[in-house]
Amino acid sequence: MSNIWSTTINPGGKWSGTIGRGKLVRFTALQAGANISVLLFHAKDLTERYNMPDSLKAQYTAHLTKGNVLMSDNGRILASLVEDSLGWHDTITGWTTREQTDAKYGKTTYQELRNDWLRSGEENFTVELVRSGLGIRDLHPGVNLFSKVYCDDNGDMHYSLDHCKEGAVVTLRTEMDTLFLLSNTPNPLDPRTEYPSVPIQIEVLAADAVSEDDFCLNYRPENRRAFENTWAYFSLLD
Repeated sequence: MSNIWSTTINPGGKWSGTIGRGKLVRFTALQAGANISVLLFHAKDLTERYNMPDSLKAQYTAHLTKGNVLMSDNGRILASLVEDSLGWHDTITGWTTREQTDAKYGKTTYQELRNDWLRSGEENFTVELVRSGLGIRDLHPGVNLFSKVYCDDNGDMHYSLDHCKEGAVVTLRTEMDTLFLLSNTPNPLDPRTEYPSVPIQIEVLAADAVSEDDFCLNYRPENRRAFENTWAYFSLLD
């Protein structure tokens, strides 16, 4: 399978760009303890974006793994999880803010440290939103790949510190032309007091067409209906 494009997002780094329909987007943790926050939009209509509540309730889950799909607020699928070596990706804790980052890791500024200052997810996303003609009001719940956050019997959330091993891989398949916004910043619940330094490799490859026995298609009846909605959208465009 040929590699179309690849890059490495260093700790604190960010990236945004449109990845066309029918591609594999492979994320690899180059060290243990990775986290990358992801926002998704339909590239041809930025008012359509990943809908966390619908994705979770339709699939009867609070986290994501192989077989799950990332549904839009129009009931279509932006991306499917087709490969996952971890079995759990966080959907509920969001991203770090400037206030959280300063409080946990110490206050830093670009003016003092230049590219070594400690970035927050909110700031990274805001910059990348503006690049696409959007703004801070377009921030919405995303996904934290490589992180496991679970709730105990009292409803308290806990971050699993040893969840992500070096070399962990998760692969998304794009079902629509999708604008990805990525922020390589810590999970808000990560208890480490030293800013995590975990580079993440991103590779884009060609994907095979979705077949009738596709794992994501058949994972739940709700998934199939969302795939059918997506296919109907493209049938009316062709």
